[in-house]
Amino acid sequence: MTKRVITDNLDEVLGILPPWIAEKLRMNPMLSDLVDIVLDLKRPVVIRFSSSQEVWESDLVSEDDIQYVVQHIGTFGKDNRAGLEGTLHRISCIRNRQGRIIGLSIRIGRAIYGVVDPLTPYFTQEKSVLLMGKPGVGKTTLLREVARLLSVDYQKRVIVVDTSNEIAGDGDVPHPAIGLARRMQVPVPEQQHDVMIEAVENHMPEVIIVDEIGRKEEVDAARTIAERGVQLIATAHGNTLENILVNPTLSDLVGGVQVVTLSDEEAHRRGTQKTILERKTSPTFDILIEIRARGVYAIHEDVERAVDSLLRGIPPNPLVLRVKDDGTVESGYEQTLPPAVEVASEEIGAGRKRGRRGGEIRILPLGLSRSKLEKAIANLGVPAVIVEEVDDADMVLTLRSHMNKGYQRLREAKAKNVPIKTIKSNTMSQMEDFLTTLFSLTPEQMEAEVEEALREAEEAAMHTVEDQKRRELRPAPHRIRRLQHELIAKYGLLSFSVGEEPYRRVVVIYPGAEE
Repeated sequence: MTKRVITDNLDEVLGILPPWIAEKLRMNPMLSDLVDIVLDLKRPVVIRFSSSQEVWESDLVSEDDIQYVVQHIGTFGKDNRAGLEGTLHRISCIRNRQGRIIGLSIRIGRAIYGVVDPLTPYFTQEKSVLLMGKPGVGKTTLLREVARLLSVDYQKRVIVVDTSNEIAGDGDVPHPAIGLARRMQVPVPEQQHDVMIEAVENHMPEVIIVDEIGRKEEVDAARTIAERGVQLIATAHGNTLENILVNPTLSDLVGGVQVVTLSDEEAHRRGTQKTILERKTSPTFDILIEIRARGVYAIHEDVERAVDSLLRGIPPNPLVLRVKDDGTVESGYEQTLPPAVEVASEEIGAGRKRGRRGGEIRILPLGLSRSKLEKAIANLGVPAVIVEEVDDADMVLTLRSHMNKGYQRLREAKAKNVPIKTIKSNTMSQMEDFLTTLFSLTPEQMEAEVEEALREAEEAAMHTVEDQKRRELRPAPHRIRRLQHELIAKYGLLSFSVGEEPYRRVVVIYPGAEE
């Protein structure tokens, strides 16, 4: 395995920042883990790291601070993005209605040599690969390494279609991180599909690499490229295969969805309703990789089969790779367990008691959408976390239909006396109902909690209007913080959230007021 080497050019970023911000960052022990810097006029500086963030609440950004950065970087394009020549960093701006810059997002770009090693077999099969994942998990970093791997180690003709210079950096000369791959710049995002087709027609590539397919024209261009026998490696908006399947614009990347009406005889033979969903055509991409976190990959090795399973209501069974800190890789197929009995209510009670270590219940979802469960937990604000392994779980949550199937990890959970609970379907409403019961939440309690939180926000807003002083509310779950932000905005005030869950809370400030 290639030894990982990280190139981040942080000195260049520090050089464009106002000296007082740069100096404070240099002393931060987490500097090497920096992800982005947010500078908004008359608001606190926000520094984000890969797993946390800092809000410099006493340090408000001035207009001089913003102008200092603008004067030290290149010109902003029509997409309001700029870069630093010879680096992978990206600076995006926010303008007011008159076009004046009032906010900056400085995104740190890194080249991590060796990050692609665990996934090399999937990129060297000459199959098209789609990458998905939340912002900041390393999709673009992975694309750079793939470009280097295929152009240098495998000596393939690789073209990088670079929208906003995110993959190969700013300037006419591409960053060394992409190896011998050639880079075609995209003048404006709306022309990305034209450049994709131009790359195929003019430069005879064996591989084309594209970041962020999001428009119908780009979806059509991707299919054209695949049909011409060129290997396509790309990222798309969304986090999971399920996300892309329900997206009307992007679903064609994985074969699309159509409604089919069966005859009575065929419906009876299949044991389904007469009207069903089926895949419309062959997927553009053969392999889909969900990047769930840095170093955690869920790989759908056969997209066609995975989509067909989802449309039949059966969660797919991706291969999950976990890269440890020492570089070793653990792998195993997801949802691997067999007949187990549904947990009785007293067992759930035992699970809750057992899960109170650290104040949270640790849930292992099997055959369920992790993103939906995460959202359900955030919406209700309950003290629950999602884990990846049976040994770390206080309980297992799966579908009722899985209880009579021989999944290995269910058998493992039963053998280790980990409670198993089921829900009827893979929907957020079912998950919220389960969590509501698990944590004994009643509608009256939830309504009272909302009323109390909104009353607190309104009182804080009224006082802030009077004395222009900053105020901090008590911690609240996401669903309540959203309502608090909406209420505060009606008073013409600014608000933002600080802290980590479950202690995340809303801060109210008067526009333009110094602390």
